[in-house]
Amino acid sequence: MDLKTRLMSDDDGARASGLLRKGAMLLVAVVLLAWLWPLRTVPTGHRGVITVGGAIRGIEAEGFLLIWPWQRLNIFNIRAEEATVENAEGSTSDTQPVKVSLTVRYSIQTDKVAEVFEKYSHDGNLQSYVQTATQEVFKAVTARYNAPDLIAKRALVSGDIVTALRSKLAVYGAQVINVDMRNFAFSQDYMSAINQKVTQEQLRLAAENKVRTVEAEQKQKVAIAEAEATALKAQADGEAYAALKAATAQAESLRIQNAALSQSREVLELRRIEVEKIKAEKWNGALPQNVYAGTPIPFFNPQAGK
Repeated sequence: MDLKTRLMSDDDGARASGLLRKGAMLLVAVVLLAWLWPLRTVPTGHRGVITVGGAIRGIEAEGFLLIWPWQRLNIFNIRAEEATVENAEGSTSDTQPVKVSLTVRYSIQTDKVAEVFEKYSHDGNLQSYVQTATQEVFKAVTARYNAPDLIAKRALVSGDIVTALRSKLAVYGAQVINVDMRNFAFSQDYMSAINQKVTQEQLRLAAENKVRTVEAEQKQKVAIAEAEATALKAQADGEAYAALKAATAQAESLRIQNAALSQSREVLELRRIEVEKIKAEKWNGALPQNVYAGTPIPFFNPQAGK
């Protein structure tokens, strides 16, 4: 290989070596730039906690922010989270054991982020605190109710649990959104006793309903009988009244007829006398020569002497 070729080979090696050094320097610069770059972001539903040497220096909202290399950005969650308590145990005021599963939805109060970060959690997760508080609250609330009320007033019990839990979790900077109760159950013996009592109560109510039904039917029959009797009485009264009116009318008719007949006899007698008078005025005093049986003789009344 001649000198010219060797020189060209050395130049190519030098250029390649220079490119490698530049590439390495660029990579280091990119790494340093990424590490020292002051632009950071805080996701939606979070807060950025700025610390220096572990001490809190500020709380930042969602969005872009600039931090210095000696500062550290901690992402803190303030969105709603869930804490589940399976088979929480309690006891009623009448010493009946009870179990329930609860799901608590909560979130960190925005004005308590620094306090929670400093005392309880660097990322906003308070699940263990919420579970412990929920179990304590459930025991305290169930102890205020007897077993029947705990069943009959479940909505009120749930409200008491939410109220007490909000007060307790406020100490940890958390706010309760809602509480769901599931698998609410007593011991098997107590549930059997409750079922028997419910069955007996249902039988008692059924018997009372039957008695009321029979009483209603009897009252209905009595009412129908009374109505029928009233109708018959009214009918009889009507018929008696009609008969009385008919008898009264008939008597009045007879009276009028009798009066008319009496008046008619007097008129007839007067007319007869008038006729006899006329006959007498026209009689010439001669008696009939021949008298036949049944022939009347003028002015001779055989009954007058009687």
